[in-house]
Amino acid sequence: MKHFAMAAAAMALAVPASAQEDPGLELLYRSVVKLGDVIRVGETARGPRRIIPIIGGTFEGPEIRGEILPMGWDWQLDVEGGCTQIIADYFLRTDDGVVINVVNSGALCQPDDNGPRPARTSPVFEPPLGKYQYLGEGGFIGTLGFDPSVQEPHVVITIYRAN
Repeated sequence: MKHFAMAAAAMALAVPASAQEDPGLELLYRSVVKLGDVIRVGETARGPRRIIPIIGGTFEGPEIRGEILPMGWDWQLDVEGGCTQIIADYFLRTDDGVVINVVNSGALCQPDDNGPRPARTSPVFEPPLGKYQYLGEGGFIGTLGFDPSVQEPHVVITIYRAN
């Protein structure tokens, strides 16, 4: 009965398929995340595991910018099929001093017969109440890449907000 009540509540909030709009995506920010030396955890029951420390960086977008604090990590697990599951947990500090936790999960997969597979992530933000509260209330998607002009170990993470 509990599951039926939850499903009924979800249906009451749902928009009919005919009225759904394309969510569209707008740039939230682009970040260059600096990475530390890989810490090899080793073989686990689920596959090879490693930790990559997040040691700093910057982010900037139309309405938000600041630094990535040097206190996060990227927890990686190699799985069958040539993919690596990633869960990164780190902190942004905006240029006006607000600290926001980000947990960004996704998968990095080796190219297949169709060519490179895009790296997409699902960031979840935990901001304090106030100016950046909207980050905890929306849907976001991230892309991963590299910037050849950056000389130190890094990843470029670009985050988009669904409208």
